[in-house]
Formats: sequence, C-alpha cells, structure tokens
Amino acid sequence: MTTQEIPEQLLDGYADILVRAAATGRRLTREELASRRELGAQAANAGYAWRVLIREHLNATRVHRPATGDPDHLLATAEQAIDAFAEGYERAQRQVVRQEEAARRELIDDLLYGRGDLGRLAARVERYGLRLSHAHAVAVAEGPSAYDETDPVPRDVESELIARFGDRHILLTTKDGRLVCIAPADQTDVLAYFAKRAHAATDGGRIAVGRPQPGAAGIAQSYEEAVSTLELATRMGFDEPVLHAADLLVFPVLARDRQALVELVLNTLGPLDEARGGAEPLVETLVAYFDTGCVAAKAARHLSLSVRALTYRLERIRTLTGSDPADPLDRYTLQTAVIGARLLGWPGTAL
Repeated sequence: MTTQEIPEQLLDGYADILVRAAATGRRLTREELASRRELGAQAANAGYAWRVLIREHLNATRVHRPATGDPDHLLATAEQAIDAFAEGYERAQRQVVRQEEAARRELIDDLLYGRGDLGRLAARVERYGLRLSHAHAVAVAEGPSAYDETDPVPRDVESELIARFGDRHILLTTKDGRLVCIAPADQTDVLAYFAKRAHAATDGGRIAVGRPQPGAAGIAQSYEEAVSTLELATRMGFDEPVLHAADLLVFPVLARDRQALVELVLNTLGPLDEARGGAEPLVETLVAYFDTGCVAAKAARHLSLSVRALTYRLERIRTLTGSDPADPLDRYTLQTAVIGARLLGWPGTAL
C-alpha cells in the first residue's frame, strides 16, 4: 500500500490540532481526542496497515508544524493525537478479531455437528482450505487438560503440521477441550503425523480417528465416531495411544441394542453376584484371561495372582454361570458378555 492510497480524511483535522494545541502546549480536548479515535477505528475497519498510518502522521507533523512555538509542545500534541488514533484503531481491530473468532467458532460447530445449509457451509469453509466435495476424516486428541485455540498446545501442533505439510487443506481446531484435525481422506499421512505430534504435545494423550466420509455430513459423522471411540476407550480401559474407529466397529454394533445387551450381561454374568466378594473380581478375572489370549499364566501375572488362584476363579465362574471359559463356544458367549459389561459399566453400575 502506498502513501497515496491513504485517503486524506483519515488525517482530517490533524493539521488544525497541531496549530492550535501546539502553540500553547495545552492538552487535546475531549472532542479532539474522540475525533482521533473515530478516525483510527475507520482506518482499522478499512484495513490500512498501522506502519503506513504512523508514517503519514509523522509526515503530516513535519509538513504542518507551526513556524513558531516550543518543539516540545509540538511533540506532546502529536503524541496525544496519535495515541488517541491508536486507541481507536486497536479497539476496532479487537472487535474485528472477536467477530472473526465468533464466526470461525460458529463455522466449526456447524461443520462438526452437521448443521446449516450445506451449500452455504461449503462456501464458508473454502476460506479454510476445505473442499466439501471430497471425503474427509477427522482425528480427535484429548489430554490431561482441556485446550482452546489460545493455548500453546494446539498452536504448537498446528505449526508442526504446517511446517511438515504446508497447505494441504487441513483444518486444526479445538472442541470441548480436545484437539480436532480435519484432513482429506486420501492424506492419511497428515492424520498419522497429527496423532504423533498431538500424543507428544498432550503428554501422552489419546487420539481417535474417525472413518473417512464424503461431504459436510461426512465430517460430522467422522468427528462423532472419533469422539465415541475416545469415550469407548475410557470405558473399556484401552491403553493404545491411537485408536481407529474402523477397527472397533464391533463395539457400537453391540451397544446399538442396549436392552439386548443388558439381558446378555445379566443372564450370562449375573450369577457371579452370588460369589463371595461379588461379581467384580470374577469379571476382572475374565477380562484379564481374554485379554491375554486365554493364557492362564499371563492372566495370573496381570492380576498378581498365582496360577492356582486364577484356576480356582475360572472354575468358580464355570460353576456359577454354567459356562466354561476354556470351552470355545462358551468362551465366545462369555467374552461377548464381558465386552457388554465393560460397555455398560457393570457390575459397578446397576442395569
């Protein structure tokens, strides 16, 4: 932007202020200060660079300085006028930033929740590099703290993504205290790198990746899958740092018919409540047994039990439920019921 591109009205009245106020050294009046603030706001809203505006004020000060008078008075007058101009400029800029942040947050909410007119949404997200005609996948990372876009963690992760991939039509944001990365479905390297950097930046946080889906509604669906996967990992006690919704489809299938799942859990594992100490120790035994591939020695070590104690528990389970964990058919029923119990939070939660 050149000097000639700045309209004269942005300096309107400045020469008169210099002449009148600098001659006596008086402070600017309330009306004079208000006029400077208003012009500063106009300059900000018009998008003029602050450096250029300062240069023009200094040029005007040199051109319109009174022939007589104290130079200190001139500088004091110019300082007051420019300071008021800067106040109006900064106030308008903060307002613009707040409006842009609100618009961006509204856009993110509409995108992740699948709200609003799809055609208008597509036009709005283009400024962030997304093309809703393509399929996208969403990765969500959560750590020990809740994050927003002013925190250093999301800013650092975004800087690393940009440094690595440049303009790859990636959108990084935060939602409900989590980091969210939206990337084209065919750029799996982006989400893999996001998962790696987010895991490190969140001090070992967990990341879930939704399945690729087409269109604006697909982004919302992929996001919902990623969030649900994080919640599932917490309920099931998964310790993997990165989880893919595509690898865990069996769990939402099981949870889809909650009443049937409750009946399976209670009919299969309910009798364990009759054991001394209740059902919880025996359910934990089954969890460890299945998680270690039904190897008694490994399960015993995991539970800090002797193999003999573990074998006794398995026998007790067989006696109470009528299902033998060592029998392939019974094992399938028991394992499915155990998965259901973990999904439902049983026996800690009443069904």
